[in-house]
Order: sequence, then structure tokens, then C-alpha cells
Amino acid sequence: MSAARVLRAVSSVILLGLALAVPGPLGASETATDDPLLAFSARIAGDDARTRVVVDFDGEPQFSVHYVAAPERIIIDLPATAFGFPAHDLAARGLFKDIRYGAMGEGSARMVLTAIRPVKLVLAEVQKNEGQGYRLVLDAEMTTKEDFAERVKAQTWVQSAALGVKSMQDMTGTATVDAANDGIFTIAVDAGHGGIDAGAAGLRTKTPEKDITLAFAKVLADKLNAQSGVKAFLTRRNDTFLSLSERVTLARQGGADLFISLHADTLGQKNIRGATVYTLSDTASDRMAAALAARENLSDELAGYSIDSGPPEVADILLDLARRETQAFSISLARRVVGSFDGQIGLINNPHRAAGFQVLRAPDIPSILLELGFLSNEEDEKLLLDEAWRDKVATLLVDAVIRYRAQSVAGGG
Repeated sequence: MSAARVLRAVSSVILLGLALAVPGPLGASETATDDPLLAFSARIAGDDARTRVVVDFDGEPQFSVHYVAAPERIIIDLPATAFGFPAHDLAARGLFKDIRYGAMGEGSARMVLTAIRPVKLVLAEVQKNEGQGYRLVLDAEMTTKEDFAERVKAQTWVQSAALGVKSMQDMTGTATVDAANDGIFTIAVDAGHGGIDAGAAGLRTKTPEKDITLAFAKVLADKLNAQSGVKAFLTRRNDTFLSLSERVTLARQGGADLFISLHADTLGQKNIRGATVYTLSDTASDRMAAALAARENLSDELAGYSIDSGPPEVADILLDLARRETQAFSISLARRVVGSFDGQIGLINNPHRAAGFQVLRAPDIPSILLELGFLSNEEDEKLLLDEAWRDKVATLLVDAVIRYRAQSVAGGG
């Protein structure tokens, strides 16, 4: 169930002698040479972690890609092209703050995508439309400054897929980890909330949820990393805000075989206590699950982000519905966690529940959201702040993961 099965690592493929001489604004109305291609429609959708750009052509376009720094840009070179779609169809959004396109003299055209942060292409290919012409599909994903700098440094002239090469290979050695083939069972441990999003607060101590989830996440990751053949990493290591999409993207980039998101919410009923394990479902299992998912999904809005999934044709890169096989693995993991906890720590009634949590929507990574307890309950709050209790729960959770792994390996998953 690796991210590599969904995402194809793509990096820079052109080293320009004029890399620092990228032209200024390009006119969308400029024309090229005789019989240029016609780009007759375009669309863009995305968020702060992933963005897709699609441009439709009346013929099959050859293209090449390169990266330019200061500011971070992705440049797409095309043959002579007339851009015939309305400018607002390709208005900048998601990872890009500016998108320009136009003729580059006789016989060539260019698109310049200026990013809001370091970015890389994980897919860049020409696909045949069912109807008229072809479409150029560009899937961009956030990356680190170091990775972007390596891509700029290491890029060389290579023919694109449209020029007869099946795919563009990563030239930097920083491709997404192939979790299916690396021999290591990798778990992304996601401490809920962070930064401007403090989450819930303790009834008595007012301790913010973001501190409790991070403390537990560190204990859990350490215990997982002590297991043979297992690697765990944290989506956040400090008091930093991450959007819901960033959390899922970081899990993919880390080659995660599992994603575990940790929370400790509050309820209006202060007598309700105990741990709960959630898996993804478009239909909530009960009112409490629906209300909890709605609150957790508001995390992005606190920091000014939108969770709008955009047009349906690009929804697969934003808020994908979990694939049936992945969902079955998620449910299997949830049941093992409940079984490990049962009789050892307090569980809520019906401890395995389901709702539409955005952070669980990775289509290729089995995912659960674990509510460790409720900060609205004084007894749960005491336990959540107790190091010995955290250690015990983390140990039980590791046992569940190891048993899940054994079943997954035995079943070929």
C-alpha cells in the first residue's frame, strides 16, 4: 500500500544556460509560428500541499520541465502554442502564486509557475483525451528547500515522455520512498493540532490538546523505532501548524505503510471518557463521530486554509475517497488497536467508530485516528498528563501495530 503506487516521482529535466534569465510577464495573447498548437482549455485545483494543473491541446504537445530558484519556479517549455482559454481558467491557486504563459519567439512557448514554497512535480505527462486532442497533466507537491535546491543543481537536458521516453526520472536521488520495496514497515505518527491550532483544552489544567498529542507521539515513535524492521516518523516534531493535506502528503513522502493520527478532544458530556479508534467513512457511525469529525476538519480554517476539494476531475489529488482495499486494512488495524486496549485501558462504548475525517483520506495508506481520551473528563485528563499511562498506552498500541504488520505481510499486503 505504498505511496509510490500512486505517485510517480518526477524531477527536473532541463538545465538552462539562461536559468537566471527567465523573462518577465508573458502575454497570454501572443501567437507563435505557422500552425501552432492550440491550448483550448485549462483548469487548476489544489491546496497548500498538492496542486494539479491541466491544459488541453488540439494536438500532442512535446514538453520539457526545469526548475529555477529565487523565487522557486517550475518552467514548462512547449512548441509553438496559441493559448485560447480565458485567463481566469488558469488563475493561480494552491501551491502557485503566479502563473504566466505565452510565446517565446519563433516556434516555442512557455509556462512559468511561480510557487509560494519549494515545490516539485510528482507527475508530468501528456494523456490522450477521450474526445478532442490531448491534455498535459502536471501534479505539483510541496517539498523542502534542500530538495528543491538539489533539483535545480542536478537537472540535465532529458527528453520528456512526449518525446519518446516512457517517464521522466528523478535526477536528484530524492524520490519518494517506495514503501512496498524498502523492506521496512513505516508508520507516520501524526500529533494532532499544533501552532495556531491548539485543539481542545484540559478541564482542570487547561493543557492544550496539541501539547498532549505531541508528547504521546514522541513516546509512540520511540517505541516503534525500537522494533526490528520498523521505522516511525513524526509529521510534526514541535509546536508547528500543519494543514490536514500537509499531514497526508508528509506521510506519502515518507513512504508510510500506516498513518496514525493522535487526538484528545472534549465533549459537552463530562461523564464520557475512554479511548476511541476512528476510521474513514462518508457516513458517520453516530452523531458523536460526526460532530467530532466536523470539529477536527475545522483545523485548516483556523489558519485560513480551505478544504474545498475543487472540481471533481482533480479531486483525486486533494481529498480522495479511501480505496476499498485500503479501507479494509484501516478497519483491520482499528480492530487490533481496540483488542489490544480492551481490559487494559478505558474504552468508550462502541470504541471503533467511523466518520469523514479529512486527515484519513489518503487513498493508499491505511489510516486511523486515535482519540486517547477526553480532556473534558477530569479522570481522563489526569491520565493523559501521566507519563506512566502514556507509556502503557504506547506499548499496547505498538503491540497492535506489530500484530497488524504480521497479518499484512502474511496476506501479501
